[in-house]
Amino acid sequence: MSVNVSQLARVELAPPRYLAMPSAGIDVSTSGVKIVTFRETLHGLELEHFAEERLPSGTITGGEISDRERLIDGLKTLARRYHIHTANITLPEARGYLFEAEVTSTEPQQQRIELERHLAEYVPLPAAEVTYDFVPLATEEGKTQLVGVGYARRVVEASLSAFEEAGITVRAIEGEMFSVARAVRPHGDQETVLIIDIGKTTTKLLVASRRLPRFATTLDVGGHALTLAVQKHFGVTEEEAKRVKAEQGLRVGKENEEYLSAMLSTVSVIREEISRRLEYWQSRTPVESFHEPVSRAILVGGNATVRGLPEYLESALKIPVELGNVFTNMARPDDWLPSLDYTESLAYATAIGLALRTYVD
Repeated sequence: MSVNVSQLARVELAPPRYLAMPSAGIDVSTSGVKIVTFRETLHGLELEHFAEERLPSGTITGGEISDRERLIDGLKTLARRYHIHTANITLPEARGYLFEAEVTSTEPQQQRIELERHLAEYVPLPAAEVTYDFVPLATEEGKTQLVGVGYARRVVEASLSAFEEAGITVRAIEGEMFSVARAVRPHGDQETVLIIDIGKTTTKLLVASRRLPRFATTLDVGGHALTLAVQKHFGVTEEEAKRVKAEQGLRVGKENEEYLSAMLSTVSVIREEISRRLEYWQSRTPVESFHEPVSRAILVGGNATVRGLPEYLESALKIPVELGNVFTNMARPDDWLPSLDYTESLAYATAIGLALRTYVD
């Protein structure tokens, strides 16, 4: 095991807890608020805390805060319980404008000036109402490809205001597509992958190259639709339907043909939409620079672990499909055992990516 000097200093000479600024990742979604904090050890990062505070229906609608007081109450509850004072937070993909641009300068300030001349081409909002940032993807033949994201200023200010009232200082704010890619791909990764985040009510698709988002979209169907299909078929409660969905999944068998048909009526919609988006990306690779084909798909999200789902998607996408590993940038499995169950961990991809921001580029 190798330990560099700066890591040793951070661990052995760490300031007292009351002086340290804990690295928390806070992910706010339609269903709730998830938090993650790390502790740094000599063998790498370990999870310190993870938790979720469920939000009443209607608190977050379409990626925007609809009930500010309820959100603040949820944030305050987690902040008190886990002693959170500072955090990295995310903004919803549905409210962001992901874009790419080519510039000729290699100096960040000049790149920003050059980009701002054409910002209206990428973010369809008045310049005075936009907050944006960018990172370089690659440089080739004197041109630098930038990946950026823009948000309406009011969306950013609404989030910052809610966290401030909850007593949490925001250290960094970013689009959730950046966070998820950071969580499931190893530091320095160069591969181009499709990340499929299956949540309760939506499925988010993200093509990431060199751990940076290149294409993102949201489908208005998620794992809850599968739960409803099971409920309707068996006439059971939601909790019982979730259990059946987890145990049976998409398992093929003569004894469950009717059940499988009910499941496929929903999951086939997700599969076809994913196939269309993937085909669009793959078709662009021969003609555009900085554009490599997707080599595999990675499943994350609270509904990613349905049995048989990777195989079902793989048959249509024609690329390997696998479950993600949100612990990939933490300490090796030989050195620690995560307290967060693997199947549950996939729902924490965004929060983990946010917390990693302090430690991993």
